[in-house]
Amino acid sequence: MILCASVPCVARDIALIVNKSSAVKTLTSAELNKLASAAEAKWPGGAKITIIMRDPATAAMSIALEKFFDTTPEKAKALIAANPSYFVIVKSDAEVIRMVEGLPGAMGLIDIYSITSSVNVVKVNGKLPLEQGYALHGN
Repeated sequence: MILCASVPCVARDIALIVNKSSAVKTLTSAELNKLASAAEAKWPGGAKITIIMRDPATAAMSIALEKFFDTTPEKAKALIAANPSYFVIVKSDAEVIRMVEGLPGAMGLIDIYSITSSVNVVKVNGKLPLEQGYALHGN
């Protein structure tokens, strides 16, 4: 007899991270939507905004597509493709962290279990990952 087992895919929280020198400590959902639409080119302090993330086609980024971009995956992918200097796609959370560390205006999206002390985690609507009501919480 053959037994088939499936392992459920667990969606995790996505952390929003910034360079240690960034003054950004908290953002609202409305501000995230502006950032995700590429409508904001610079932070209030003048640094150029660059959003670093993993490929939106990966399961890990499905939360970002749904909650950060607040649009369909197709529209998000088109927006990313149309703004290559604003959105940078990398292969791993470690690469996201390295790029955010090196770019003062960078913001990254990573799995919460990849967070290191080399970046700052941004509150979303006043909440950090793992707090009840966190906006980028996995399903």
